[in-house]
Amino acid sequence: MAVDFSKYIANIPDFPNKGIIFRDITPILQDGKLYRAATHELAEYAKKRGADVIVGPEARGFIVGCPVATELGIGFVPARKPHKLPRETESASYDLEYGSNVLEMHKDAIKPGQKVVICDDLMATAGTLHATKELVENLGGKVVGAAFYIELVDLKGREKFPDTNIYSLVQYHGS
Repeated sequence: MAVDFSKYIANIPDFPNKGIIFRDITPILQDGKLYRAATHELAEYAKKRGADVIVGPEARGFIVGCPVATELGIGFVPARKPHKLPRETESASYDLEYGSNVLEMHKDAIKPGQKVVICDDLMATAGTLHATKELVENLGGKVVGAAFYIELVDLKGREKFPDTNIYSLVQYHGS
């Protein structure tokens, strides 16, 4: 039986700014059965995509991607904020609705030709996806898919990646 995860996402109005509805996944994370079910759905997606490794951007991508990698018995690679990784890194910058940021990965994190699925909690404008995909490709990997708990469809992130297979558990249209 499929789970309607939208029933377990808390909608917080005016957070972090007035006019924004924050989609909070912590109710899913707090319920072991729901968290396992969400993880399993994303793992099935990654398995179908032939993933060799899961990449998750800091910080919620760790919460989403690590259990997916564990379920599949494959590795997990973190894409971190600057100056968090101890060895030589590759970096990529990206724009957000409210500024810009940078992600980094160890230069040896992705092997040439590895098939990567990127996992994160939410896709909005797809800035984080853009930077993470750029890092993977710069290191010689191939992004075979991206999986999210939530997709904010009206922000058109998916449209920026017509050649990337994208999967989301819940899609929100409008506010």
